Amino acid sequence: MISEDLLEILRCPNCVQEREGMLKLVKDTWLVCQEPHDTCGRKYPILDDIPVMLIEEGDKWVSVAEADLPVPPPES
Repeated sequence: MISEDLLEILRCPNCVQEREGMLKLVKDTWLVCQEPHDTCGRKYPILDDIPVMLIEEGDKWVSVAEADLPVPPPES
């Protein structure tokens, strides 16, 4: 599980340069960028309690709705 302290400092690596890039925890296994979907919408899996914060990984899940994200996330 991701600690609240870590969640407060993590940002979407794609958005942080130009925007806030805030993330929210979804299903205890995903970090979802809170920027508007037409701007970002990336979703980063948490595997073995470690967020996978690679833009390429977030890209894989852009078109998947939050409700449809698999739990647990698949290994890449």
